[in-house]
Amino acid sequence: MNEILVLYYSRQGSTAALARQVCRGIETVAGMQARLRTVPALTTTIVPMEPSVPDDGPPYATHDDLVACRGLILGSPTRFGNMAAPLKYFLDGTSALWLTGALVNKPAAVFTSTQTLHGGQESTLLSMMLPLLHHGMYLVGLPFTERGLADTRSGGTPYGASHVASASGHGELSDSERDLARALGARVAALASRLAGSA
Repeated sequence: MNEILVLYYSRQGSTAALARQVCRGIETVAGMQARLRTVPALTTTIVPMEPSVPDDGPPYATHDDLVACRGLILGSPTRFGNMAAPLKYFLDGTSALWLTGALVNKPAAVFTSTQTLHGGQESTLLSMMLPLLHHGMYLVGLPFTERGLADTRSGGTPYGASHVASASGHGELSDSERDLARALGARVAALASRLAGSA
């Protein structure tokens, strides 16, 4: 039960690459494990286009994953400075969890990827934080004591981990991007562990 849910949507592989590094960071914290999940793409047709289980990659997230986790880390590519529609659609369906307070006092964090350096990383991260605040979660960022924030020439913000694809290619993370994603996972897992210990 000491799992941190890493929930993401990815089209080109960059956000998925960050998610894997976030999971590695989580698992550096004693007693904590990562639960990697994704969301299906959206379609404008009424007939379901996605199988109930993806052909490859992690399983699709359910509300039960959110209830069972000790913390949540969300990832999305940017869409004009906002999170991608499939992730927003999933979050929009969590009102029942909001009504019961199922996510209150759990730590949460966010990560993103963009094609270009000024592709809207920080506003995307902020857009993902809004529903987490409404759920009463504790937001975790990256402090400037993380060396990667000073060293990076691509992704990385105090709001969360990030990747710039034009700097190295889709899914090819720089050392700083990788380190910051791992640090974010470790920070959420450590806080979740401390909160569980004080309960």
